[in-house]
Amino acid sequence: MHALVTGSAGFIGHALSRRLLTEGHSVTGFDGFSDYYDVALKRARHDELSRFETFTAVEARLETPGAVRDAMAAAKPDIVFHLAAQAGVRYSLINPDSYVASNLVGTANLLEAVRAHPVRHLMMASTSSAYGGNKRMPFRETDRSVTPLTLYSASKLATEAMAHSYAHLFSVPTTAFRFFTVYGPWGRPDMALFLFTRKILAGEPIEVFGEGAAERDFTYIDDLVDAVLRLSDRPPPLPSQGGPVCPADSLSDVAPYRLVNIGGGQPARLDAMIAALEAALGRTAQRILKPLPPGDVVRTHASTELLDALIGRVPETPLETGIAAFVAWYREYYREA
Repeated sequence: MHALVTGSAGFIGHALSRRLLTEGHSVTGFDGFSDYYDVALKRARHDELSRFETFTAVEARLETPGAVRDAMAAAKPDIVFHLAAQAGVRYSLINPDSYVASNLVGTANLLEAVRAHPVRHLMMASTSSAYGGNKRMPFRETDRSVTPLTLYSASKLATEAMAHSYAHLFSVPTTAFRFFTVYGPWGRPDMALFLFTRKILAGEPIEVFGEGAAERDFTYIDDLVDAVLRLSDRPPPLPSQGGPVCPADSLSDVAPYRLVNIGGGQPARLDAMIAALEAALGRTAQRILKPLPPGDVVRTHASTELLDALIGRVPETPLETGIAAFVAWYREYYREA
């Protein structure tokens, strides 16, 4: 296939692009290299992708009028993986404008580009944060999601709704997937695993929000990429051409649109993640216990019934294995002992 990947210099976009290229596909990577975190890390990710002859880089921002439409016209992709977004739950309390520009305006431009240049499958990243204040566990795709706790989660809910409308109006087969706490090599410096690793190696204390009792459905990056690629071969059918694959299916009644969780369905306490990190580093963390900040939830837990029905497997890498892989990458990349 020829894929267009937005956010190709990001953590997940880079991993997905690398897998596609390794498997012999061609990729047009679209990224604006925002300075939300270390741009040098993003450049290094793109440099790795550029070693493949079938990789084409486009440096532009989604919110720039016409930028992604021009990229689509030139690339003529078979499939679009829309991963570009302003990420971060807490950062949305500081800089809300970036979420409106990147997530709302940027996604609107992407949808218009797909409308002008149709593809066989549009795949869009969303987030487990979209479940917001839902109390029922595990989170199911068919649960109502109307209680976002931050502008970040509200913006991702909005992109899901926007994509559904385009799927309905223009018959664009669309899968939106909600990620659950993705981690692994080449990860994001603003996430807990990255922050904790840096501080522990520097001999500095770590701030443990939720006093270590918060639980997350950690998802290893390779498992997530595998799930996304398997889902790419299962575009949602038109309402007249197919029905639900299981009772938990979120398939729309009026559009070729489906929402899918990507998580392992096995939440772990933050304490357990820190313990695995200490074991991988061979060092003990100094902890400063703090309450959860505004917008954070106590627990995330993905229902995997639909994912399993669609692709026959769910993320399964043990937390200890994934964290050890991250630490090995971190030490090599930053040349840390």
